[in-house]
Amino acid sequence: MQRREFIRICAATATAAAAPALPAADATPQLYSRVRLVDGGGRPLRAAAIPARRNLIFHYPYASTPCFLLNLGRPAKTSARLRTADQRDYEWTGGVGRNRAVVAYSAICAHQLAYPTRDISFISFRSEASARNRLANVIHCCAEHSQYDPADGGRVLAGPAPQPLAAILLEHDAASDELFAVGTLGGEMFNQFFAKYELRLALENGGTVKRGVSGAAVVIELEQYCRQQVKC
Repeated sequence: MQRREFIRICAATATAAAAPALPAADATPQLYSRVRLVDGGGRPLRAAAIPARRNLIFHYPYASTPCFLLNLGRPAKTSARLRTADQRDYEWTGGVGRNRAVVAYSAICAHQLAYPTRDISFISFRSEASARNRLANVIHCCAEHSQYDPADGGRVLAGPAPQPLAAILLEHDAASDELFAVGTLGGEMFNQFFAKYELRLALENGGTVKRGVSGAAVVIELEQYCRQQVKC
């Protein structure tokens, strides 16, 4: 059975409730509602239309949890063996799309839980190296300078982060070129995230912190979502 078909069957049998149950952090895939990725106009997002090496953001599996969607401009690794902070091993099996260059990750830093807000973002994908970012093509969190490799399952390359970024499982429909988010893989940080930012998240989300995303998730460029990006 092909991996895409396996994920579709698993997602279909998982709960489709609008507010998914909050699982404990685990290295096994956590399946949530199957959600179509759409553009700002509500049209299905095609993998071939995603610009290379640009920061795109959407929210999944909760309306308050941001994710990065990236076209790396080159094929990601086809397999990566990774480990969570609590020493649980898992395997990430690469990107999707025609060139397997499209990947997605939780945008919550695994160290101090920095994340993109409407006002500011300390974390983003950087295609070029800089004085404080010696590596190119990494997701860099300027809060404590953790750097992650999006082509290698979100592996930590530098900084104090204790584990890779949690990957967002993507399903790609080859016939339509559409993309669906179906779950997460790796060390989720949602419990810690909700506990740390409960008041802020409630204000940002109309009082509801853990509302699940269902149906569709809008994908926009980080520059449109966030007023200021901290560069380092």
